Amino acid sequence: MDNKKALDILENLKKVIMGKDDVLEKVLISLLARGHLLIEDVPGVGKTTLVKALAKSLDLSYKRVQFTPDLMPSDIIGISVYDKNTGTFSFKKGAIFNQIFLADEINRTSPKTQSSLLQAMEEGEVSTEEGHYVLEKPFMVLATQNPLEYQGTFPLPEAQLDRFLMRLSLGYPAKSYEVQILQNYQSIKKLNLIEAVVTQKDILEMQLMVDNLTVHHDIIDYIVNISNATREYKDLQLGASPRASIDLLKAAKAKAFLAGRDYVIPDDVKEIVTPVLGHRLILSPEARVERKSIEKILKGVLNRVFLPVIVNE
Repeated sequence: MDNKKALDILENLKKVIMGKDDVLEKVLISLLARGHLLIEDVPGVGKTTLVKALAKSLDLSYKRVQFTPDLMPSDIIGISVYDKNTGTFSFKKGAIFNQIFLADEINRTSPKTQSSLLQAMEEGEVSTEEGHYVLEKPFMVLATQNPLEYQGTFPLPEAQLDRFLMRLSLGYPAKSYEVQILQNYQSIKKLNLIEAVVTQKDILEMQLMVDNLTVHHDIIDYIVNISNATREYKDLQLGASPRASIDLLKAAKAKAFLAGRDYVIPDDVKEIVTPVLGHRLILSPEARVERKSIEKILKGVLNRVFLPVIVNE
């Protein structure tokens, strides 16, 4: 399994975001799995820098939009413009008509504007009064958001969260890396030096290779059993949807590809359960009162589900 070009992207990202190899790997998994990514963290830890580094590593069109309370759906999708010379309306495409779209601080805008992304994220298409438009592939939405306890935030509805393949958190850098950032301004200097290492054709070919990875029926059962276990878990009010099961399979295949394998093993699934399922689950009122965390609950779910042993023949 030729994953060299994928690893080239990973190495490019490491030049800018230091000490977060696990997070960077999951960012790349989202791209390879044709998924969208939600990055949630406090301000100033490098969320936007990470997305810019990814965009510069790929030879794709890119647009960043700062989400604010006064942002309108037409700013995202586009707007009809009247041409007085022809007496007709023409459609002026919005920012969503880019292959890499960064919704910066997505939870600072209204739910109406947030929902304008739904069709594009789910179907890769946009419908307007003027017509139906298919977005150029590959297409990926990367959204950043601040924790919900920050003022001026609007929580994303469950339907919107379910469209994101993963939710990740960068977290604060280790002391040694933070010292390096301060000494050398690495995140600024190296971002300016980053160049594209793969083409549009390369990305589409890698995504197709991920699609064609072999998945043993026991792995399929394992994924379904995990999702079913979340639906029956007493501390969860809302469990994983069938879309979540599909996304878990897609992400596991991308993880196997990144590891240089053409088949999926149980650990590929187990290691990405939290970023793929965590943002889709809702705690029960009792669990919230007891301050239980989604992460610990998912560990309990995995402990209840039989882990298959796959022997690659």
